[in-house]
Amino acid sequence: MKAVRLLILLAVLVGGLVIGSLNSQPVDIRLAFWALHTTSGLAIIVSLLLGALVGGGLVLAGVVIPLYSRLRRANKAAAAPAAAPAPQAPSPFDGR
Repeated sequence: MKAVRLLILLAVLVGGLVIGSLNSQPVDIRLAFWALHTTSGLAIIVSLLLGALVGGGLVLAGVVIPLYSRLRRANKAAAAPAAAPAPQAPSPFDGR
């Protein structure tokens, strides 16, 4: 399993290096009050990273946290002590 993770890490690293080296044109990103001077490869990699982080945050907020709260409530309900059984009414049969 560790070898697979290492291979995936190396593949992502090589992909980032290829993107960075093939896209070396200077880019000016102008926002409201400031400008960012960078290369297009770095801008691509940073935008992909930000997109993954925002998407992961949306999945966390929309799916994982509600499911975790439902699981916590279900565990509390399962761990709650069972209610004492209601006393039974006396039987009309007196045993004679």
